Amino acid sequence: MADFPGITHVALTVTDLDRSVPWYQTLFGADPVLDQDVGPFRHVAWGIDNNTLVSLHGFKKGTDPKDRFSEFRVGMDHLSFGVPTRQELENWGKKLDDLGIAHGDIVDADYGSGLSFRDPDNNALEFFAPPGT
Repeated sequence: MADFPGITHVALTVTDLDRSVPWYQTLFGADPVLDQDVGPFRHVAWGIDNNTLVSLHGFKKGTDPKDRFSEFRVGMDHLSFGVPTRQELENWGKKLDDLGIAHGDIVDADYGSGLSFRDPDNNALEFFAPPGT
């Protein structure tokens, strides 16, 4: 059997694509590579490192979620973007400041260091560096 496969994409459901698409465009510094209607939802995606797609799903009127994300409910806790060093976390903190995106402080733990922030729907996002870097 082959090694366990990598992640190809993650899809986040959002309440308002008109608000979220520009926010993610600013975060990624790029236009989406895909923007199309797929059945009951619109699918907008960006290509990031290692051929991974980060996608947003916005459901058609009348089916939109009414609440915001909470990591305290069953499901996803957060989406983490890997960076090679803690210095790169500091660089991303400055970049988030420049973009006007609120974030927490860098948190160091035995297993690595993280810098947390949230999208307009409160989806928990993070930049993460391995320990001792």
